[in-house]
Amino acid sequence: MRNQWFSNISGVVRIRVEGRYVESFLNRCITENIAIWNIKRISEQSVVGTIHLNDVKKLRVLLRQSDCKVSFTHRRGFPFLVKQIGERIGFASGIALSFALIFILSNIVWNIDIKGASPKVENELRQAILDLGVKRGAFQFVLPDVEYIQREVSEQVRDATWIGVRQKGTTYEFEVVEQQLPEEAERYSPRNLVAKKEAIIYSMFVEHGQAVVRKHDFVKKGDLLVSGYIGKEDDENRELVPAKAEVFGEIWYKSDVEVPLESLFTTLTGERKVKHYLSFSDFSVPIWGFGSHSFETTEQDIHTKPFYFFQWKLPIAYERVTDYESTQYEREYSKEEAIAAAKKQAKTELIQYLPDDAEVIGEKVLHEAFENGKVKLQIHYQVIEDITSEQPIIQGD
Repeated sequence: MRNQWFSNISGVVRIRVEGRYVESFLNRCITENIAIWNIKRISEQSVVGTIHLNDVKKLRVLLRQSDCKVSFTHRRGFPFLVKQIGERIGFASGIALSFALIFILSNIVWNIDIKGASPKVENELRQAILDLGVKRGAFQFVLPDVEYIQREVSEQVRDATWIGVRQKGTTYEFEVVEQQLPEEAERYSPRNLVAKKEAIIYSMFVEHGQAVVRKHDFVKKGDLLVSGYIGKEDDENRELVPAKAEVFGEIWYKSDVEVPLESLFTTLTGERKVKHYLSFSDFSVPIWGFGSHSFETTEQDIHTKPFYFFQWKLPIAYERVTDYESTQYEREYSKEEAIAAAKKQAKTELIQYLPDDAEVIGEKVLHEAFENGKVKLQIHYQVIEDITSEQPIIQGD
């Protein structure tokens, strides 16, 4: 007997057979390979049973031969469902359109909520997210990932210490923590200025307080630079002020760097192939961008965004796969070029470590070697930077 799944696809009917030779009719059905099941006797001359829709046409000859009549009591299966939908095409179309409209609206950005930001920072943030395409009416599946949005806006909005991004249904929520400057009373409380690094005093300008060091003096970390006390120690009228000064010192840094004479690099050519898919859990169906690329080597980027129905995430997602053409090339340095590249690399790394107001005034190669196809340098740097650090003065000490 055919399985239940196939029966629901092809269609089945429930029939009622009446006549004096009902048993003969059933025997002839078996002879003609007409499947009939769920047979139940209603009376001495009538039975009910279920047959496939495709076998209904075969019954006419058998009914004549057995002097029986048949009537249909129930219908089930895909063909009957299609017929019912056809009879109610307007109603079915309305339901389908409603679901499609709800689906589309559930995957559009309807609100952007920003919390904890001042008007200035909020305006900067809204401009930054607008540049990323995040706006009301945008389709969610074409927007970048939440992690990417958070990283980009955190770099662009300088006045924010931290920006949290969360997608909640059709709303993008941004939570901002702004930089908090210390209060005036705290910034101008009585204090000394001490050295935060070992250095030789290069220059100094004292605005408030009394300098206790001079230019070219050598100081260690923690040494007093500018005192908050003005006047002699035994003077009853000496004044206590918040020391304020700019003290720059010459500091020495040592950097070890190595650069290979030969190296292999991978770069992108700018050519790409983009394919779009509908992803269903473990498999994907291509919807645009058919065909394969002719790139020999590629770098692949996969962007996946799930679909929603109201607030529920559906087991279907939009997937964009981008294959970027890449190429490899060998770079070979001469010894002079490798030394110059090593110096440049070391200085770049040093500048990233230094404060913004620091200045490199000198460099000297202390050691130079060529080993295992690499140039190795040890470089000494002279750097001028602010070496002051605050030390609060507690009255009564």
